[in-house]
Amino acid sequence: MQITDTAVSLTVEDTAASAAFLRRHFGYTEQMSADGFVSLAHPGGGVNVVYLRRGLEVLPEEQRHRTADGVTLAFVVEDVAAEERRLRGEGVAITLPLREEPWGEKLFQVADPNGVVVELVEWVQR
Repeated sequence: MQITDTAVSLTVEDTAASAAFLRRHFGYTEQMSADGFVSLAHPGGGVNVVYLRRGLEVLPEEQRHRTADGVTLAFVVEDVAAEERRLRGEGVAITLPLREEPWGEKLFQVADPNGVVVELVEWVQR
């Protein structure tokens, strides 16, 4: 098997709000969209993000009304403290303040308008 790309698909109430959050604060660009669907990519690579509107009929019946509750999008960055300052300056609420874990992970979290958690991580050399 050869994997040619990677995407995570998240079901949310308002696809436009989540897509706008990733575009404005994380540099994602819209690749395609339709009613209830937005596909985003980042120019630096990494995972593509697809938002589907809850209740969308293209989803299997048993999945239509589930949302991305409990999912975390984690982005590894080079200077997590600078990213936290940048996002605070842009008015983004920090839902988990910057901290360093004993195993060498520095991280903080924000949430998009639909409550999808976005975690920024920097690995500290020990």
